[in-house]
Amino acid sequence: MISKETLFALSLFPYLGFLWFISRSPQMPRLALYGFYGTLVFVFVTIPAGIYAQLHYGKSLANVDWLHGGAEVF
Repeated sequence: MISKETLFALSLFPYLGFLWFISRSPQMPRLALYGFYGTLVFVFVTIPAGIYAQLHYGKSLANVDWLHGGAEVF
């Protein structure tokens, strides 16, 4: 069975393809496009925050309030 980490990493490629496709469409509203790119920023912020939480606190990101709140800002 495929691990959740591998599945998460592999899911990035279809999402990047989706972003490429919608950014080529002149009918896509810019605000919606910014929202979809913002999701990608959120992912790139929460990954290091989750690693930091695990290494320094021995807990998941959801259990370290100040890191979790900071990551949720994105």
